[in-house]
Amino acid sequence: MKHSLSITLIVLGTFLLAQFIGLGILYKYIDPLKSVEAGKTVFKDLPIGERPPVNEQTSFIPVIIAILLGTGLLLLLIKYRWIIIWKVWFLLAVVIALTVAWSAFVVPLWAFLPALIFGVWKVFKPNVWVHNLTELFIYGGLAAIFAPLFNLASVSVLLVLIAIYDAYAVWKSKHMVTLAQSQTDAKVFAGLLIPYKLGGIGKFAPAKRTLKKMKVRTAILGGGDIGFPLIFAGVVLKDLGLWQSLLIPFFALAGLALLLFTADEKKFYPAMPFISAGCFVGLGVVLLMGML
Repeated sequence: MKHSLSITLIVLGTFLLAQFIGLGILYKYIDPLKSVEAGKTVFKDLPIGERPPVNEQTSFIPVIIAILLGTGLLLLLIKYRWIIIWKVWFLLAVVIALTVAWSAFVVPLWAFLPALIFGVWKVFKPNVWVHNLTELFIYGGLAAIFAPLFNLASVSVLLVLIAIYDAYAVWKSKHMVTLAQSQTDAKVFAGLLIPYKLGGIGKFAPAKRTLKKMKVRTAILGGGDIGFPLIFAGVVLKDLGLWQSLLIPFFALAGLALLLFTADEKKFYPAMPFISAGCFVGLGVVLLMGML
């Protein structure tokens, strides 16, 4: 087992919670009147401007290119220790994602102000509670931006490519391990951070000590491992319907659980091949149920 049972259950529970919060945010962005008129799902405009004009059939291409370029830039910042540039970049991404997420429920100004406060807090005065709380909403904001750009075919290609890339980056080039360790050291980690303390649920180490010195063993789950299955579920929501999308997170959870319960605690593993497989099994079940 990769982690203790209590920590594993916290990671799995938080992952599932982030998926459902994200789907709730995305659902709030659906325009019901325009959807009825158009005969398909139509999304409201974002508070930050229009979504990129891309072809749904090939939308995975610019996303993959952006991921590769972003990874290269991040490795460059790590190499030359340009931490302040990295933190400002990370802050901008966090504020944008939180603003989009919270604008689903309140006017954009009232979403932006707490997004800015929590973003600065998260990046420059980090602690475990604020970090993980914001992580629950960040991926819903990203899904609201990106899910409408895909259809089921293109998002499936995206998941396959991401799974292959994740496996290569962890097992072959190992640069994903370097990224995770560097992000943790710089306290700008994108993903869940669940610290061990006394081996019990809710008994975390002091937040400042945990994030600043990392002396307490910490379970991590990368942001992509949360965001990509959520985008996939969001496209299922867009193309197939609400109840169908609500099934996908359980199958993604099963894939992640399989990894966490069978992995060696001393080794690094790519999570996306397992999560992607779970997503595809979930989609197969949804399609099969639709045929009955």
